[in-house]
Amino acid sequence: MASDPVADKSGFLCMYMSNHPDTLVSYVRYWGKVKEAVSTAKLTSIDTKGMNLTYQTKGSTATKEIRVQFDPPLAGYDEVKPRLIAMKAEAEEELGMVKAPQITSFKFHPQMVVTTVAVSFLVYTTYASSLKHAPYNPYFAPGNIILSFFPSWMLRFSWGLLAVFHGFESLYVAYLCRKHSTGLVVGFQYWLAALILGFPAIISIRQQVQEARIASILKGQ
Repeated sequence: MASDPVADKSGFLCMYMSNHPDTLVSYVRYWGKVKEAVSTAKLTSIDTKGMNLTYQTKGSTATKEIRVQFDPPLAGYDEVKPRLIAMKAEAEEELGMVKAPQITSFKFHPQMVVTTVAVSFLVYTTYASSLKHAPYNPYFAPGNIILSFFPSWMLRFSWGLLAVFHGFESLYVAYLCRKHSTGLVVGFQYWLAALILGFPAIISIRQQVQEARIASILKGQ
């Protein structure tokens, strides 16, 4: 059985992280979901699936243990530093310890191509259904052939599902845009992308946020 590449260097990582007590406290509070006032924290072990920490709360000498899972698990030792940095940035931001990074541009994500094709196909089949008796029906004949394999309510259900999911996703993107001060133009681009294309817009803006968080930390090192 192959050894865990991160667990093999757990001792070194624990010693290194002992020089960053504030970071360990933020891990416990945010990722460990500890609501108490944490005074000290210590990393006791780490592996590809997560890390174990101990901590004490203010006014108490009792030591408690907690495990923080990595989602997704680390693929190898090289992923330790960027993952811990990203987790530190998000924890400190959410705990109000640092300001949320600003996003100033819209970035296209490759997965948007997939949803563009899916939404375009839905539009095409909808037109095919509504224009099946029109003189230029041959252009929409393939769409009607495809629709013949599904129940009549499938189109309405698909549009309803798209409206619900994309509606909620666009609201979440609007929240992210406001939180990260995108400005009106970039914010509208992301909101519209989420409304039409859904989840890939969330992936895109969150990816930008993650990159900005890491860049900010590395700059300050």
